[in-house]
Amino acid sequence: MPPRKTVNPRKTPGKSKKSYALRILAALAFTALLSILGYFLANYILERRARFTRYPGFGISIPTDFIIFGIDVSHHQGHIAWDAVRKMREGRISVGFAFIKATEGIRLKDARFDRNWRKAGEQGVRRGAYHYFLPDKNARQQAVHFIRQVKLAGGDLPPVLDVEETRGMPPATIRKRVREWLEIVGRHYGVKPIIYASPSFYHKVLGTSFNDHRLWVAHYVRRNRPRIARDWVFWQFSESGRVNGIRSRVDFNVFSGDSAEFRKLLMP
Repeated sequence: MPPRKTVNPRKTPGKSKKSYALRILAALAFTALLSILGYFLANYILERRARFTRYPGFGISIPTDFIIFGIDVSHHQGHIAWDAVRKMREGRISVGFAFIKATEGIRLKDARFDRNWRKAGEQGVRRGAYHYFLPDKNARQQAVHFIRQVKLAGGDLPPVLDVEETRGMPPATIRKRVREWLEIVGRHYGVKPIIYASPSFYHKVLGTSFNDHRLWVAHYVRRNRPRIARDWVFWQFSESGRVNGIRSRVDFNVFSGDSAEFRKLLMP
C-alpha cells in the first residue's frame, strides 16, 4: 500500500486567505482606534491651551456710551474656549454676542464655523452668522451656499452679508448682486439680513440703495461714534481686542440700543 499523503495545515485551501484578511481588518481597526484617540487628545490639548488664555483686560479703549458689547470671529481666531469668553467680565463689560463667519463665495465654509456655532450656543452667547460676499461670483449660488450651512433658531441674530471688496466690478453690478443675495436669504429666514460695510465702501459702492436694511458699520478712527450719516445697529470699533479663551486679537463691537431693543432684533 502506498504511503498516505498528509496535508500541510499551513497550506489548507482558504485558510491563509482568511488569516490574511483577519490581519488586515485588525490593522484597520487599530489604525481607526489610534485616529479616534488622536482626535480626542488633540482637542483636549487645544481646549486646555485655549482655556488658560487669560488677559487682565480687553486691551483696548472701549466706548462708554453703550451697554451691549460683542465680538466677531472666524477661523483666524483658531480654537476658542467659549466658556472662558462667556465668563470674562471687566467692570460692567462682557461679551454679550458674537458674529461667526459661516461661508464665503459659492463654496468655502469657514473651517471653525460648526464648532464655534455650537459652542457659543451652548454657553448662552447670542450668536449670528455672516457670509463674506464675493461680488464677482453668482449671488444666487452664494445665497444658497449660506442657507445650506446655517440653521438659525429663535434667539439668534439675523443673518449678515459682509461686503468689503469690489474685485473690479462696477458699483451698479455689485448693488444688483447684493440685492439678490439679500432677497433670497431674507425670504428663506423670514427676516431682513444685516449689511456689514465700512463707511467709505457703503457710500461709494452701495450708496443709498440699502438704507432699508440694518447696518453693521466698521470704523476704527473715532472713539465715540462711527463716521457715517445713516443709522446703524452694530459698530465694529476695534480689531485689536483681547478676550479670555481666544489666543489671537479679535474684533470688538457695540450694539446701538438697550437690552429691550436688542431682544427685539433677535430671531423669533
